[in-house]
Amino acid sequence: MMRRLAVLVLAVAMVAACGGGVVGVAGASCNAGQLTVCAGAIAGGARPTAACCSSLRAQQGCFCQFAKDPRYGRYVNSPNARKAVSSCGIALPTCH
Repeated sequence: MMRRLAVLVLAVAMVAACGGGVVGVAGASCNAGQLTVCAGAIAGGARPTAACCSSLRAQQGCFCQFAKDPRYGRYVNSPNARKAVSSCGIALPTCH
């Protein structure tokens, strides 16, 4: 489990470092690297921290783009990610 978490954090950090940012809804800057603080919640099912919830709110307009991206989709669409978003009081978008 810890190895999987470490791989997730490393993968997100590497993509973010290599220009993983994109522009989301209403010109919001999408940066999956900002979600590394949520690795415990998304990969391990831990309760999201205040920092995680803050990052999720900042990236909320980007959820659909992350979900469609093969680098992030399996994490963003996971039951743990949905649980973390819900625990932070954030509505899950309907992606088309």
